[in-house]
Amino acid sequence: MTHSIAVLGSGSYGTCLAMLLGRKGHEVRLWARSQDMCRQIEEARENAVYLPGYPLPDTVSVTTSLESAVAGAHIVLGVTPSHALRDVLGRAARHFRPDVVVVNASKGLEEDSHARIDQIYDQIFPPAVARRAAFLSGPTFAKEVAAGLPSAIVIAGRDPDATRLCQEAFSNERFRVYSSDDVIGVQIGGALKNVVAILAGLSDGLELGNNARAALITRGLAEIARIGAAQGANPLTFAGLSGMGDLVLTCTGALSRNRQVGLALAAGKKIAEITGEMRMVAEGVKTARAAHDLAAALGVRAPLSDVAYRLLYEDAPVRKTIAELMTRSLRDERD
Repeated sequence: MTHSIAVLGSGSYGTCLAMLLGRKGHEVRLWARSQDMCRQIEEARENAVYLPGYPLPDTVSVTTSLESAVAGAHIVLGVTPSHALRDVLGRAARHFRPDVVVVNASKGLEEDSHARIDQIYDQIFPPAVARRAAFLSGPTFAKEVAAGLPSAIVIAGRDPDATRLCQEAFSNERFRVYSSDDVIGVQIGGALKNVVAILAGLSDGLELGNNARAALITRGLAEIARIGAAQGANPLTFAGLSGMGDLVLTCTGALSRNRQVGLALAAGKKIAEITGEMRMVAEGVKTARAAHDLAAALGVRAPLSDVAYRLLYEDAPVRKTIAELMTRSLRDERD
């Protein structure tokens, strides 16, 4: 079965998912904030800025009108940066059909409120729309999805019928979608892995070695699981695609924007300079503050989030901060 689908966000990930859905025969409307971006994509039939070299199928159209994008759409896929989500999805919601299924593919926490995206949805959508929402997350770089390379991802939702509908809508022979009912865990894994990836890039940039990177990934997963479990997530979720899978990819893959932030920090650049030079958003920068605040509010130990916060927002000295991390009081591994 094919559907009318709106994709809100024309960055690399939004574009690749629009291509994926369009190739399946869905009628896809890709929303771009910028008129120039919209015109460029429509004329070239590719996103030359964020995903060059991959043509859009004929089933994908582009618009700058939120109303035109979402009106009549059975599925609305949100792929905006998390800091823009409340505004964009809030405005789009005025034009939803009553039985719409909203799917989130953004990965982050709201910076000031440190709210998860499902919590934002509860505030900006009618209750029935918020209950049907589903959350897509997992180890998927946009260029590899666009190239049709094999990928696996997970979609979580509280409404089994809506989750199944989306699972079937996105799946194909090279893009395998698993389902989950752990909305909290899938989001927390997708958001917090970006913070750990910044530290992994920093470690690699300082040439601290493979042992250090492996330790960061492993202890990062433990920290993510503690924060998630404190909010009611299933700890087993973090052994899956939205936990370990996405964490490993983002901490080691050359296409990872958050890892690139860490590499730049290791080269001596300041965060304002780094983000000013980046064309795409590295979600881990804003999420580091939200994760730091969230862990404090929950009373959860989060030493890696604390280090990331200090490096990004307090300009803490890199090597001294790493030394302090390594010389903390000794603990049991499961503590």
